[in-house]
Amino acid sequence: MLLLGKGSADQRVELYKEGNNMIVITVIRAKISGEKIVSPSNSSSPYMKMIQYEIKMIKMFKGFDKAKDIQYVYTPVFSSLCGVKLDSNNKAGYLLSGSMWRDGRISIGQCDLVESWDNLSLSQKKNLNYRYQMGCECRINTCYTVPCASTGENECLWTDWLLDNSLNGEQARQYACIRRSDTTCSWYRGGPPPEKDFLDMADP
Repeated sequence: MLLLGKGSADQRVELYKEGNNMIVITVIRAKISGEKIVSPSNSSSPYMKMIQYEIKMIKMFKGFDKAKDIQYVYTPVFSSLCGVKLDSNNKAGYLLSGSMWRDGRISIGQCDLVESWDNLSLSQKKNLNYRYQMGCECRINTCYTVPCASTGENECLWTDWLLDNSLNGEQARQYACIRRSDTTCSWYRGGPPPEKDFLDMADP
C-alpha cells in the first residue's frame, strides 16, 4: 500500500526489522476518545513519557493479520521527539499509520501519515480500500527541483511540490501510484483529470 502525505514520500506498508523487534506498519481509521500521560518501564525521565491515546477503531486497512483490535496508540509527549497532538476532546476521526511493536503497542509519530479523516479527499478514502494496494511494488520519487526524471519503470514521479509548493496537492489527494499489467508503474485516477497535467496518467 502506498500513501502520499507528510513524512516520507513512499509510505509503503510492509514488515521490516529494527533491532530485535519486528515492526508491522498498520493503517487504521479511528476516533480519539481519551488521552493520558504514561511512563513506559516506570522511567522517571520526562523524555521517556508517552501520550496514550484511547481510540475507537472504525476500520483497519493494514495490519489485521497481526492485530484484531487496537484500543490505544502511543506517541512521544514532545514534538521534538516526533510526537503528534490529536484532538481527544471532540472524538475526532483520523487516518492513522503507525508501527506495531512485538509487544502489541502501536506508536505514531510525525513521520507517519496522521491525518484528520475529514481532510482526506474522496479519492483517498476510496483508494484506501483497494487502489493503494496495487502500488506496493512501486516506488515514488519526489520531485523538489527540475530537472526531475524517473530512474526506472517501477517509479512514479511525485510533482506536487513543484506545482503547488505542497506535499498535499492534487496528485497526492486525487491519484494513486499503481503497477500496471505490463509491470510498469504510473499514476491512476478513476475520475476526470484535474486542470494540471501530470506524467503517466493513462489507465492501467
